[in-house]
Amino acid sequence: MAVLSNDQVDAALPDLPGWERAAGALRRSVKFPSFLDGIDAVRRVAEFAEEKDHHPDIDIRWRTVTFALVTHSAGGITEKDVQMAEEINRILADGAS
Repeated sequence: MAVLSNDQVDAALPDLPGWERAAGALRRSVKFPSFLDGIDAVRRVAEFAEEKDHHPDIDIRWRTVTFALVTHSAGGITEKDVQMAEEINRILADGAS
């Protein structure tokens, strides 16, 4: 899978609310109402990531969870990362109800 150019990533960002390009990856930090809400969100994202065999780097800091997406085998951000960011947004929105 081809690495996206900076322009391609920048063009995708308006359709990825909450995400930014930082340190060579797509990143989104989310603050949850409680620690367990964050852990539940991580579990839901992890289940989907396992199914797709594309795993985000996840950093948990009390109620704040940061997801980072980069296709390590390709050496940068790919369309697979953009698609996973879209799915993470959907998963988080579904869990907000």
